[in-house]
Amino acid sequence: MHVPSLQPVSRDQFCVSGDVTIHPTAIIASGVLLQADPESHIIIGAGACLGMGTVLHAHQGTLEVGAEVTIGAGVLIVGEGKIGASACIGAASTIWNHSIEHGAIVPPLSLLGAPDRQTTATTSEPAPEPTPTASDLVSTQQEPPNGTVDPAAISPAAEIQLSFSAPVYGQENLNRLLSTLLPHRQAFLKGQE
Repeated sequence: MHVPSLQPVSRDQFCVSGDVTIHPTAIIASGVLLQADPESHIIIGAGACLGMGTVLHAHQGTLEVGAEVTIGAGVLIVGEGKIGASACIGAASTIWNHSIEHGAIVPPLSLLGAPDRQTTATTSEPAPEPTPTASDLVSTQQEPPNGTVDPAAISPAAEIQLSFSAPVYGQENLNRLLSTLLPHRQAFLKGQE
């Protein structure tokens, strides 16, 4: 079986703006944006891999991606900092003026740093506790023992409304699946009858 060799990435697949240095062995997927503001610099190290749709924006300093760093798809890195060698940043993460240690693993959908202050991994002072927002203060309800669900405790917004004007083929299978996945749904159906 013949496996075609990998072709070098052309600059037509990603966008570079400003003072950007890319090592020849770096792998950059399509849709990547590398933008360095005036008096800022981006350095992409040897063997680094930048996933599709990644945005690196150097602002007020140098943004350095170390050797063999893997950056997942849709990652946004803004400001200055250093991504240490062999680090792995999960997809859809946002990093703002923050440095990542050598070999560190950042889970997908992570948010590191803050837009209103500069933080780095070398800072010795602990970061102040964030002020809780309204979405953080959502009240939680106690569940009854033995895994039972009290239908009165469920808000009306949680009810499942299934109203069809046309016949649904396989509705029996759908109802069986819904009753298996959502056993508390039976209380709602009995109340509607």
